[in-house]
Amino acid sequence: MLGVSEIWNRIRFWRNADRIGPDILFTHWRLYFRSTMRKLCVQKFKYFGEGSEFRPGSYAEACSKIEIGNNVVIRPGTFLFADPTEGGGGILIEEKVLIGSGVHFYTNNHAFSDVTKPIFDQDYPEPKLANSIILRCGCWIGACAIILPGVEIGENAVVGAGSVVTKSVPARTVVAGNPAKFIRHVS
Repeated sequence: MLGVSEIWNRIRFWRNADRIGPDILFTHWRLYFRSTMRKLCVQKFKYFGEGSEFRPGSYAEACSKIEIGNNVVIRPGTFLFADPTEGGGGILIEEKVLIGSGVHFYTNNHAFSDVTKPIFDQDYPEPKLANSIILRCGCWIGACAIILPGVEIGENAVVGAGSVVTKSVPARTVVAGNPAKFIRHVS
């Protein structure tokens, strides 16, 4: 049986967490209604632009390091992971960026340099602002793509569905694959 203090501690965590997602019940219901979604996102994110949406079923970790520009929709299954540690990377999504469902953004990784320890016990590498992710105006990220630390997607660039992006993508180019490779220029 749940104790009263356990319930209150969980509610306090939900209220104060620097994150949004289905596991944060206290706030997740607010994503189902446009007015409460907007108010929650303006409160939680570093910036949340006009005409933008953060839909139910999406996750954001370290919201205070995530900027979402005007007219951007974060679809269900998308995961925005900004580095919650001080000095760690954030996520900047400029205006009119198209993001498919299930896209994942990661600004940090697990450390695994000590072969004598399980990776579980190695924590994270030193936080780096250079691990920030930037999506420039008008780019399009296909469904289920993965964007890794330090990547910048150029203006009006296209990332194919299911791609794993390990390096920055120049403006007006199409990349796809694992790892994502140049396909062609946008004409």
